[in-house]
Amino acid sequence: MSRVYGDPARARQSLAATTAPVAPRGIPPMTLARVVLWAVVLVNLLIVEALFFTHGGGKNWVLTIAKFFGLHAALIMMFQLTLVARIPWLDRRIGMDRLTAWHRLVGFGLFWTVMLHAVFVIAGYATLYDMGFGETFFSLAGVLASLLGIIAAGIMIVVVGVSIRYARRRLPYETWHAVHVLIYLALLAGLFHQMMEMTTFASSALANAYWWLLWTLVLGALIVNRVAVPLWRNAYHRFRVAAVVPEADNVTSVYVTGRHLDRLPARAGQFCVWRFPGHNRWWQANPFSLSAAPDGRTLRLTAKAAGKTSAGLRHLKVGNRVFIEGPYGAFTNLHRKRENTLLIAGGVGVTPIRALLEESGGSTVVLYRAAKETDAVLLGELHGLAAARGAQLHLLTGRTGSGSPPNRPFDPENLLARVPDITEREVFVCGPPAMTTAVVDAVRAIGVPSAQIHAERFGLG
Repeated sequence: MSRVYGDPARARQSLAATTAPVAPRGIPPMTLARVVLWAVVLVNLLIVEALFFTHGGGKNWVLTIAKFFGLHAALIMMFQLTLVARIPWLDRRIGMDRLTAWHRLVGFGLFWTVMLHAVFVIAGYATLYDMGFGETFFSLAGVLASLLGIIAAGIMIVVVGVSIRYARRRLPYETWHAVHVLIYLALLAGLFHQMMEMTTFASSALANAYWWLLWTLVLGALIVNRVAVPLWRNAYHRFRVAAVVPEADNVTSVYVTGRHLDRLPARAGQFCVWRFPGHNRWWQANPFSLSAAPDGRTLRLTAKAAGKTSAGLRHLKVGNRVFIEGPYGAFTNLHRKRENTLLIAGGVGVTPIRALLEESGGSTVVLYRAAKETDAVLLGELHGLAAARGAQLHLLTGRTGSGSPPNRPFDPENLLARVPDITEREVFVCGPPAMTTAVVDAVRAIGVPSAQIHAERFGLG
């Protein structure tokens, strides 16, 4: 079932004072960021290959292979850390959801590279000293440098185990996050392992300086953006709960205020990682989108009760301290090339869509998918914004596939029927992963250029 709100005639003009800027012509921000990121990776990979083949020989050919995998494991670890260092320039252009997905894929590659390094080290020393595999393992475990490497590999096995999709879907976010933090212990053990064992760069002061400068830059970016900036930002802004508003039986909005919020670099469509000290344990944190465009006075999140942290939001007290990391995300108008917009939301994925509608310009169409009208979070606000901005709002309800003809609102032909000029619009999609994938596939099938499709996947939150 579809209900349409708004005046189609007024949808051709923007009636609000604030409108979304159209990005200047040139290389799209995401494309530029990807080119820069992969160029840096490739250049450093070529440098490391050259250094290995000139200085990387081992005591026998098996240990040479072991050194090859060890060196590349360290390089992959640097890349992994860069992907999750939350470097603002990358995050606002590529998006944390994509960077995190790459981090996950690279992580499995790192795991196998480390395992191969360990196997070849044991095999190499077993060959060198004519010992058994098990005997060699326990002999190496008695050496501090090797023991640190074994500890790092062991921690990695645990982290990879909980990151497998089957396990990840069954763990609360807080539990998964707590286990995932163990990777920093593996990093620390691995760094000391490198300092004590690595000989590849020992014969060249310049190569040695290059290697540790690379580590310094990566760790520096990680510490600055994930520790120093959040601590400074929270000390400066002093975030506090200003109001708690139940939106539905299982949905709550929290308004947050603080000092100088006009200086917080937040944009509609972004999200923050939220902690509520004194209400939850310090390690309990969740990523929630901003459900209203930042106005320099307050921030707002709206969340569905899906875990202990989100379910407890309605019990927050006014004045409670809030610790915020962010804002993060590339689901913003930075990437806009077209004046007209199609906003598609599913379930509580409406929160960043509602914020984007607040600053939309030109002709805007909103498609909001919900099982039934009573499940449509923030529908009243969407009505008001659609009326104020001359936008069309379609509420799409009913069970997918039911009825005759089947209720499939995101099939290409149905999307075209509702939005005939869809290929001329920027398309923003946020909802459950299955819905988001279906919509992205449909708009691509219709012929919407990839540069005009922007998807936010909130399955982790």
